[in-house]
Amino acid sequence: MTPAGHSPSAVVQRVLLVEDHSLLSSGIKNLLSASPAYHVVGEISNGLEVYSACLQLKPDLVLLDLGLPGMDGIDVIRQLRQRWPELAIIVITADSAEHRARAALEAGALAYVLKKSPQQILLAALQITSQGRTFLDPSLDLEQITETRNVEGPTRLTMRESQVLKLIAQGMRNRDIAENLKITIKTVETHRLNLMRKLDAHNAVELTNWAIRLGIH
Repeated sequence: MTPAGHSPSAVVQRVLLVEDHSLLSSGIKNLLSASPAYHVVGEISNGLEVYSACLQLKPDLVLLDLGLPGMDGIDVIRQLRQRWPELAIIVITADSAEHRARAALEAGALAYVLKKSPQQILLAALQITSQGRTFLDPSLDLEQITETRNVEGPTRLTMRESQVLKLIAQGMRNRDIAENLKITIKTVETHRLNLMRKLDAHNAVELTNWAIRLGIH
């Protein structure tokens, strides 16, 4: 959108900040204020208020925390993308879990930036997403996030495999898992072997790491 009085060559991005920590919100606002390319049109601290704020303020860009009161950030992303498919959404979060980054990108976010990163990372995310390209914080493992996506595609885990993987991640032995799920130890062993084959894991530690990546631990 081009505010009145600006030529098309001087497009200013209208930014909505969605963050429930006021110190961080103020810091981001000050950072953006130093650039003529951005204009913060509003600050929201509750996930339930984001949709109505977008209706009223018509931002081009939403900087969104995931851990919001009222509504989870992933659900906010889905809600916004359904109504405004062209809206650029950049996640700024303390959550470095790979499965959360994957979920945010699949829901429609263009970028995933960690709060612990330097300001330059956020500025790079803003520049790259303005070109319609996705951006992932360099401290996250893009390869692992891609692998996780692949696991949920062609090699999708069954419900029982997910249950077994969760119990393995909780430190249960085969006998405990069998009792918990009311299946035979032989069946548990088969599920464990299938999980190791699908996930290219070689022991319980690697299976536990996959459970964390997939968000089922």
